Amino acid sequence: MRYYKFSAAERKLVMAEAEIPEPGPGQIRVRIAAASLNYRDVFMVSRFGDVGIDNRIPLSDASGAVDAVGDGATRFRPGDRVATIFFPDWISGRFRSSYAPSAFGGESADGVLSEYVIVPERALVASPASLSDVEVAALPCAGVTAWHALFIRAPLEPDDRVLIQGTGGVALFALQFAHAAGVRCIVLSSSDEKLERARKLGASDLINYRNTPDWHLAVQEITQGEGATHILEVGGQDTYGRSLQCLAPNGTIAQIGVLTGFDLRPNLLPLSRLNANIAGIQTGSRRYFEDMNRFIEEHEITPVVDREFAFDEALQAFAHMAEQRHFGKLVINVAGG
Repeated sequence: MRYYKFSAAERKLVMAEAEIPEPGPGQIRVRIAAASLNYRDVFMVSRFGDVGIDNRIPLSDASGAVDAVGDGATRFRPGDRVATIFFPDWISGRFRSSYAPSAFGGESADGVLSEYVIVPERALVASPASLSDVEVAALPCAGVTAWHALFIRAPLEPDDRVLIQGTGGVALFALQFAHAAGVRCIVLSSSDEKLERARKLGASDLINYRNTPDWHLAVQEITQGEGATHILEVGGQDTYGRSLQCLAPNGTIAQIGVLTGFDLRPNLLPLSRLNANIAGIQTGSRRYFEDMNRFIEEHEITPVVDREFAFDEALQAFAHMAEQRHFGKLVINVAGG
């Protein structure tokens, strides 16, 4: 089989070959059909070099089919279509710090950018029958993160107003989920073309933050001074202050990303005045994934895939992700070559 690994000597990803491995007790071998990228993957590959990690296989998100099962593995059978979960150790309930090292493609565990992977049977969910393998590969991190933010930590209510920053993977899942739930969706982007595409997915209000740098004032105007009840904060240091200035009373900022930098020093005093909250969102559990899949099938939601790359083009996919110009998800079609 072929796979990608990080070479500490070369400080980059390289393709390698190995024998197809056999599953042990309680394990499943998955033939990977597709794998998707998240900004976290670009960051992790850079970090591997900084901390001296060698031979790490990247990526957390993949779809495929069960190829073989080990002794005692009973959740799936050969041929079943499946997807990986982000944290193999987080099945349900509250997040615990002990779950963090299990994350695929991180500092402590290999990822899924490979033609075959061996995983614990607990680390898989059944793929939604309504979606293709490429579409399913988009779900594990971005989809579950958006679901966690909008339906677990601060469940949506009919009169809510969701502010979505950007048009990346998490943002568009949030837009699709919130629109399906029947709530108002406000989308920020620097591109009018992307905003029009977001309108077709259900955005009710569009703000070009390049043309409207004080976009928090525009949000207040749109909402008649009430603000956004849910804000998906993916920007970081350049956006947090404005997010706080357009947060509604009793609202929640879902802290998800740091696309503009890690130096977060916001004035948090407005939170007490507003009786508002900040909820740190770290992807989600297998239970969240399974609940999300039922919602996706019920509402006939199709993940937005901006571009597919062949397996041989994985390095191009990483470069494209680093540019942050995509609309939706970037997927590597592993089975397609």
